[in-house]
Amino acid sequence: MSLQPLDSLPKNPLKVKRALLSVSNKTGIIKLARQLHQSDVEIISTGGTAKKIREAEIPVTDVSNITGFEECLDGRVKTLHPIIHGGILGRTSHQSDVDEMNRLNIDPIELVVVNLYPFEETISDPDCNPAIATENIDIGGPTMIRAAAKNFAHVCVLTSPKQYNEFSKELTEHAEISFKKRRQWATTAFNHTAHYDATIGNYFNNLEANDEELSQQLNISLPKSQTLRYGENPHQKAAVYGTQNEFIDCFHGKQLSYNNFTDVDAALNLISDFWNDKPTCAIFKHTVPCGVAVSDKLNNSWDKAFATDTMSPFGGIVIVNKELDIDIAQKINEIFTEIIIAPSFSPEALELLQQKKNRRLIRIKKLPNTDQNIRFKSIFGGALSQYADIKTIGREDLKTVTERKPTDQEIEDLLFSWKVVKHVKSNAIVYARDGQTIGIGTGQTSRVEASEIAISKAKQEGLSLEGTAIASDAFFPFADGVEAAAKAGASCVIQPGGSIRDEEVIEAADKLNMAMVFTGNRHFRH
Repeated sequence: MSLQPLDSLPKNPLKVKRALLSVSNKTGIIKLARQLHQSDVEIISTGGTAKKIREAEIPVTDVSNITGFEECLDGRVKTLHPIIHGGILGRTSHQSDVDEMNRLNIDPIELVVVNLYPFEETISDPDCNPAIATENIDIGGPTMIRAAAKNFAHVCVLTSPKQYNEFSKELTEHAEISFKKRRQWATTAFNHTAHYDATIGNYFNNLEANDEELSQQLNISLPKSQTLRYGENPHQKAAVYGTQNEFIDCFHGKQLSYNNFTDVDAALNLISDFWNDKPTCAIFKHTVPCGVAVSDKLNNSWDKAFATDTMSPFGGIVIVNKELDIDIAQKINEIFTEIIIAPSFSPEALELLQQKKNRRLIRIKKLPNTDQNIRFKSIFGGALSQYADIKTIGREDLKTVTERKPTDQEIEDLLFSWKVVKHVKSNAIVYARDGQTIGIGTGQTSRVEASEIAISKAKQEGLSLEGTAIASDAFFPFADGVEAAAKAGASCVIQPGGSIRDEEVIEAADKLNMAMVFTGNRHFRH
């Protein structure tokens, strides 16, 4: 087998004389076929594509007439034939290939236009089962695409109707297709089949996986959404991949940065837990909430959230779960805010907020973590994978472990603080009262230190900790954390439980007349 280094590949423009069209998505195919015919290109095709072209009164030859072998096995075998693949893979710049093609009566195919059975769309249907999914796995299509992409020095491959106009322009203006375009479309083709195979692999991996174990293979295939100016710091190149525009619409202001995307992700995850609650406002800085509150009006929610920490919101992010109106807009506008996120904005709010050109305004289109989706984190040698933390609890999930039971109001405060602490980095402590965060301590190596920071912030803002609920993202390993909370003014505690010293902690709470509830699950966030 003789191999050619990339630099030695023939880079001549390609004259298209013969094209194979076989598409599942027939958008734009008639217009393309008509132009090919007008450019004296011979068209060969299969099944439904050939029928559609013929109905448009455009000359077309069935593949079966070329191969001398009819389509069979309910259409499963159409193009898998040496006459077809020899025409696609033949290197017409190699005399030995040309001689062999002449001997075998194989004519070159310079253009392959193929898109695949809609496997991804098929499996998104709730009624899809493995039998239906299997029948929508394309075999001939990926084979032709990969063959044409491999031989891009001599063949042009198109895999999407979105490419037809650019191809047509090239053909019309130059009567041939440049090497640069062929290589570009070949790259797209390889990515297309890679994504297709990854989707199939993941579907069957999920069939084999169970609640105890994730799949044996991790296949990630994401299109580039956009290139970013830089990463966390200016010296780092960066890009964002995926379908972020399905979730948000950044309709005003500068392009989102790498750090903006991480902040928006954190904000969306928190507001998901409050989506159906009373008007909620959360203020974020560096992916951490610095104030969260619920009230009867967003305007009041902002006042309470901002009061938690009046220093950190400068340059931060604000997110709400209801339409953002002029009352809250006027207050947000008084400080420098990088990003404002809401499901919608009133006209009056928009008129005010859009006066600052660089401020990003974002509409929420869809919430993340609405099902048990998978999260990834890159580490040395690979990645970590886990189900997203979408666990929520209600009153019925709380287990009172102290002599004193929490009052109805304390239960409300406990549940609120537990929702918030889930989104604070570990070690995490949240003090809350009446639907308002009073103090937040985040990311400390000691749970007591996290509590001390939360207390210090509350005092700095002149907020009383008397009668607050304290939430801890993981169990209290020692009684000192509860004792410090009681000294600060907390009256009740919510924590996962599970420490070998639970009895000591409960005993301390009883002595201090505190109510304590266990949730049975923790919310580490590293």
